[in-house]
Amino acid sequence: MPLVRIDVNEGRTAEELQALSRGIHEAILAEYGIPERDYFHILTEHPQGRIIAQDAGLGFERSGGVVMIQIFTQAGRSQEAKQGLFAAVAEKLAGLGVAGEDVFIGYVENGAGDWSFGFGRAQYVTGELAVPKH
Repeated sequence: MPLVRIDVNEGRTAEELQALSRGIHEAILAEYGIPERDYFHILTEHPQGRIIAQDAGLGFERSGGVVMIQIFTQAGRSQEAKQGLFAAVAEKLAGLGVAGEDVFIGYVENGAGDWSFGFGRAQYVTGELAVPKH
């Protein structure tokens, strides 16, 4: 059950924003085999100049079309699975016109007890939801 935050600069249409979200979700579905309805995305637009995303010394420039993605998910997936997800997200977004250098992903892992889907309960801990297998 990943929670995905997507931050972009202002200027995309509502349809373009929805396509970014859907493309990322499709990559997660394909790579991690999660259920379709495990779809939890937060899309935030920022005024120009509010996202600063340099190259970490890798020698390239990002454009104003940068897409900053934070994926919060349970720990346990292999480095190969994560690399596959990163590649799948970049491929999906490339199909939407987002250059590879404009795809930035931060991946944050946590445990089953770190999630509440409502009602003030940790449903993975209470047994209301099965803990996902990796």
